[in-house]
Amino acid sequence: MTDALLAITVLWGFVFIYAVMATMDFGAGFWSMVYINRTKTKATNIANRYLSPTWEVTNTFIVALVVAVYSLFPTAAYTLGTVLLIPGSMILLLLAVRSAFLVFSNIASEYRKPLTYISGISGIIIPGLLISVLPITHGNYVDFTDGRQTLDLAKLFTSPNEYAFVGFAISSTLFLSSLLLADYSKTGEEYEAYHVYRRDAIILGPISLIMAFIIMLTLRTEASWLYDNMMESLPLLIASVIFFLIGGLGLFLPSVTGGPKGMPRLSVIAITIQYLIAALVYGRAHLPYMVYPEVTFQEAFTDPNSFRAILATYIAGFAILFPGFFYFWSLFMNDKRYLNPEKTEEPK
Repeated sequence: MTDALLAITVLWGFVFIYAVMATMDFGAGFWSMVYINRTKTKATNIANRYLSPTWEVTNTFIVALVVAVYSLFPTAAYTLGTVLLIPGSMILLLLAVRSAFLVFSNIASEYRKPLTYISGISGIIIPGLLISVLPITHGNYVDFTDGRQTLDLAKLFTSPNEYAFVGFAISSTLFLSSLLLADYSKTGEEYEAYHVYRRDAIILGPISLIMAFIIMLTLRTEASWLYDNMMESLPLLIASVIFFLIGGLGLFLPSVTGGPKGMPRLSVIAITIQYLIAALVYGRAHLPYMVYPEVTFQEAFTDPNSFRAILATYIAGFAILFPGFFYFWSLFMNDKRYLNPEKTEEPK
């Protein structure tokens, strides 16, 4: 594996990690808003309990992603920074609004509902804007003339492929977050909330799969080069669908740990693997272009000596941070005192 290929693999790995963590985070904020008036199910309490310690952790990965683009592929960073000026600014604004309102919703209790609504709505818009970066890199909406790059926003936002990606982002955000919250609810023995989120996952799973098929159909006409490359990995695409079916089946299997029907932990793992396989197929099909047809990852790659220094820094950083992240998630997903504080309170 060449240095440039290793670098683009690292970058795509950051994209995948952030995509999965962020969709679960954004979706939890949306569900907190949706079920804010249904106090009996405690669905909002579960969503808030998930959001409270995780949204800060999620934001660290978008920082790592941006730094990786600028340090590993500076030429591509110039192009992406130019064409993504408007959508990128909108994303940053919404991220700032959502983060601020999440904080204030826990402090200003008298304004909790409107603050929750604003953070929930902004949180469901952000994934749609974030995924818009992918159609832009397909090349149909970027004009390369006289050494300048300009983004045709009118053409982008009248493209069926763009809306297929946006629909997929929103449905996947709600699907993945409902799956995780179902698992989180069942582990915390909040069975009413579990039934709510299990039902949502059962509804949203097929919608996400349909949106994925629509993406492929629109790619065939709007980015045939990418569609053809993806179809060369047809066995992996079929494997992705199989893992999706396993994830769906997990919601109907008898529970092995007691409680209501379903194995949401199996579903979360299977669906994450499914998205990983799909991301691998898409990323490999996109090579060698970062922005089709002008910017390739080899041409945009940084100096090899700089890359080795950056890679060593990343390795050292993750060697320090990964054990902390692992310990955090193991406590967060398994500590009964946090999962269900009401049932673990000691009698006075």
